[in-house]
Amino acid sequence: MFTSPSQNNFIVLDGEYSISLVVLSVFVATIASYTALSMNERAQQNSFFHRNFWLILAAVAMGFGIWSMHFIGMSAFSLPVEMRNDKLLTVVSVIPAMLASFLAFYLADLKSRTFWSYTLAGIAMGIGISSMHYLGMYAMKMDIVYAYDKTLFAGSIVIAVVVSVVAIYIFSTLQKYMTNRLIQIITSVVMGLAVSSMHYTGMAAITFFVPIGFIPDPVHTHMESMNGIAISVTIGMAMLLGSLLISSLVDRYVEFRANYYDVLTKLPNRRLFEQKLKRAAFPENLAIIHIHNLEYINREYDYQFGDEIIQRLAAILKSLTPPSTDLYRIEGNRFALLTRDKVGEKLFQEGLLQIAEALQQPHTVHKQEILIPTLCAVSTASNEKEAATIYSNALAVLNFPSIQFNHEVVYYNPTIHTYTFEREIAESVVHAMNEGELFLVYQPKIGVNTNEVIGVETLIRWNHSTYGLLSPAVFIPILEENDRMIDLTDWIIEQVCQQISVWHSMDISFGQVAINIPGQYVTAPRLLQVLKRTLHNYNLVPQQLELEITETSFVKNIEEAMRAVSTFRQEGFSVALDDFGTGVSSLSYLKQMPISTLKIDKSFVDGIPESSKDSSIIQAIIALGSSLNLSIVFEGVETKEQVEFLASICKEPIIQGYYFSKPLKTDELFNWYQVFKSLIS
Repeated sequence: MFTSPSQNNFIVLDGEYSISLVVLSVFVATIASYTALSMNERAQQNSFFHRNFWLILAAVAMGFGIWSMHFIGMSAFSLPVEMRNDKLLTVVSVIPAMLASFLAFYLADLKSRTFWSYTLAGIAMGIGISSMHYLGMYAMKMDIVYAYDKTLFAGSIVIAVVVSVVAIYIFSTLQKYMTNRLIQIITSVVMGLAVSSMHYTGMAAITFFVPIGFIPDPVHTHMESMNGIAISVTIGMAMLLGSLLISSLVDRYVEFRANYYDVLTKLPNRRLFEQKLKRAAFPENLAIIHIHNLEYINREYDYQFGDEIIQRLAAILKSLTPPSTDLYRIEGNRFALLTRDKVGEKLFQEGLLQIAEALQQPHTVHKQEILIPTLCAVSTASNEKEAATIYSNALAVLNFPSIQFNHEVVYYNPTIHTYTFEREIAESVVHAMNEGELFLVYQPKIGVNTNEVIGVETLIRWNHSTYGLLSPAVFIPILEENDRMIDLTDWIIEQVCQQISVWHSMDISFGQVAINIPGQYVTAPRLLQVLKRTLHNYNLVPQQLELEITETSFVKNIEEAMRAVSTFRQEGFSVALDDFGTGVSSLSYLKQMPISTLKIDKSFVDGIPESSKDSSIIQAIIALGSSLNLSIVFEGVETKEQVEFLASICKEPIIQGYYFSKPLKTDELFNWYQVFKSLIS
């Protein structure tokens, strides 16, 4: 292996390289590395598939990439002799590369990573690369003699190990400083160079000898035989990339279904319904179908029986849902139908009558015949104001005291229904604060460049004793119209300061805590008094809070609003302009506003990066905010692609949205933070 034959009987035979195939071999190694790293990254995320599934795919991709690079590299090298491949050894040679790749990724992904874990992972990868290469060389059957240079032989293995350690270190530890896409590309190039450098150093270590008097074969049989392998390798790489794409799409689809669809009925859930409802449009028709006494049915029979009832009703609703109408399951005992098709309004009404008629019929479940009491509450909107209250209007119908659940279709009538529901909500808010029905949740804001929690936004939730979990989109407008938001805001300030104090005693910090301030309260002297008094009571400072105000706060009296915000800033509070771009934005106003943060509304984020219009708008807002030295927060970020796009166009993006976390209760926030720290450490 390392001993050269006698020079009296043998002479050195030199080969030639095809530059194009050499470049192709390096490219294949890089693409395989990128594919493997992408799959390995999926192993770190909450995925439908098990972590080991992605690690195995990553190992297969990397191992096959090393194998492919070797044989394309060998195809690039030609000798005027016939070369054949031992088919069994050729296939077996890929196994060490795959096993070593799995071990390397497994070690690199350990939560408690150290210098030695990176080193061991790099050694495993380097040995895998080297083993594959030299097994592949051994599989070559030639009618000539060859020998290895010991120094270059050892050097090729050292190169593979060292560069592998560097690549794994980059991928595992530097992600917090760059976007994942950039890190993957850099690491893939380094890993591709590791594989290629090892191969071509190994090739440099080998010297071929032929007997004196050898007559070269001008046909270059080796090149011809290797072309078939090169074609097979290329097809295999295409299939591998295709499997990555398909598995990723399946995983993301399953994740989307889990987040936005009801498991029992396979219908879109409340989250998707609320997202659709937030994008106000008109004309709009909403019907809520309420199943009365479902709890009684579950108790009287069992929950399996109740689930069967829900599935039967869902099937009926699916079959009778009018065209251009979306069907949702928004609560355990409620379905919603929503349409925004003016042409189909009559069909919508006719469809509701058919549904009501079908629901009047008794249902046989587990040989039990049962009549399900239901009601269909309908609300319509023909303008923007009505669109904002369309859901609460439908609830008002359902919660009207004298309503009968006798399978009727009841349309919202403001003279009959509004007063009772809205009055009850407005009058019960104090009770809700005292009895714990109102509670706070916190949604983290993450600095992408540093992977640190910059702060959290405080959001209010109401678990009403009668109506269940009410959406803020329902009760906030009612409280605003009835002048109850100021009292609620004071309560929120008290609760937030108390919670910050508790966190401080536990030596925990989530950065600045943002509180939404209603427009009518921004200019009230009472607000500053409440803030200063509450901070003093809990030994806190203004720098620990951020006040979020909307553009509408500046509408009624711009000068007073400017003056109030200036006072907040002088006192040390951060002030964020919330939902920027959805209100009455004026560049002249923005220039004068003494704010510290600009929050870009979710409606602009939803369309990126696919929508060129939304992307252009966001880039313009970023440029504007940067020129005014404002921090920029992007709301409603839900996908990796959105994060990467925002990181590529904004120097210091701050991300808030379901991509990192949904709004969480305090105990959930603490648990999330522990997991988040372990993932980025």
